[in-house]
Amino acid sequence: MEIKAYLKPQCGWSMGVRAIMDKYSLKYEDLDIINNRQIYEEMVTKSGQPLSPCVEVNGEMLADVSGEEVENYLLSNNLVQKNDVSTEVPIDAPCSDEEHEAMRQKASGSSPVRFF
Repeated sequence: MEIKAYLKPQCGWSMGVRAIMDKYSLKYEDLDIINNRQIYEEMVTKSGQPLSPCVEVNGEMLADVSGEEVENYLLSNNLVQKNDVSTEVPIDAPCSDEEHEAMRQKASGSSPVRFF
């Protein structure tokens, strides 16, 4: 199976996708859409939209998905066999507000100005 996962380095949804890959011991390409503009543009071109995570499985693009949705796709297409391995992180949780703010700051290259 060939899997490309377009993910953020730190994000609830992205961590959920990684957890599913680990749960089923799947080899995949972890593509950083935050620190590599070309990878982000590739994701948008392939998926037709700007939201992440996106996971490409054997050429089939799953756009803006959670780990839970990826797992359901893999199971329903008989690409993996159901197992009872638990994940260390939630597979259907969004980024926290703090994670979003940290990503915004990193992207802008500056920290907010504090007057106190």
